Amino acid sequence: MSVTPLAAHPSQQSAPAFRGRIGRDARSGHYAVPRRYRLHLSPATAPGLRIAVTHSLLGLDAACPVTPLPAVPDCPDGGHYALRPLYDASAHRYTGAALGPVLSDDWSGRIVSTHAPDITRDLARGFGGGRPALYPCGSESEIEAVERLCGEGIEQAAQRAGAPGTEPAERAAALDTLVTTLDTLERSLTGYAYLISDQITAADVELWVALVELDTVHRHHLDAAAVHRIADHPAVWAYARRLAARPAFGAHLDLDGIARRHQAQCRGLEAAGSAVQILDWVTHAAGGEGTPPQVNRL
Repeated sequence: MSVTPLAAHPSQQSAPAFRGRIGRDARSGHYAVPRRYRLHLSPATAPGLRIAVTHSLLGLDAACPVTPLPAVPDCPDGGHYALRPLYDASAHRYTGAALGPVLSDDWSGRIVSTHAPDITRDLARGFGGGRPALYPCGSESEIEAVERLCGEGIEQAAQRAGAPGTEPAERAAALDTLVTTLDTLERSLTGYAYLISDQITAADVELWVALVELDTVHRHHLDAAAVHRIADHPAVWAYARRLAARPAFGAHLDLDGIARRHQAQCRGLEAAGSAVQILDWVTHAAGGEGTPPQVNRL
């Protein structure tokens, strides 16, 4: 099945500080060698959660170790003290925040990349031999379409729909965009286990993390009626439940960390939607047994 992308819009986020790539051989400089690279991330952030899930699906615990970061950054500028030596070693007189996620090179002690989409692709392609094909041949355009759909139709639309000080008409239009996106996904997922293939791909990781963020972060700034409209997509949320029950997904859900990070960084007003939880993520991540999952407490 296919997912039609929304029209492209310029990103509102600043460009990543580092965009190195892992190549396929020694001529590329950075090439795939077991235990040469290290991830520094917090699954309490959406980019960190995407990388953590991808890392687990690929079974890279031994090949590419992970150093956890605190859910709430500990530097006044919003960065992490633990990452400052890497940034200082990688850029002369770097003055920006030391942000995660980071893929670093243990051989040189420097940063390869801070760009999450590149990191997930390079993990899958560089270390993917004999592992699940998260980027199947010929699927790149569909996966990119899902990334745009999630970024613009879910994340950005939800932010605009709950933004304080925004005109009611603008919030209503953003909510309509969000619901329309979920309608599209509902049709794509009805009768199917996964989004673009008969197996898990990077598109499923992208969508699942977007749905986690929608229910655990953005919902708190929407009114109850809006949350009920969002929840009225049974195939979408059944899909989210099924993936949460898989250890590669649910084991990385740091619900406490997500809540603490949101409280520390968000300046928006809480709305009635906070009381209307869409999924009981703890129960579903535990496989429906009603016991808490083994989440990351960072």
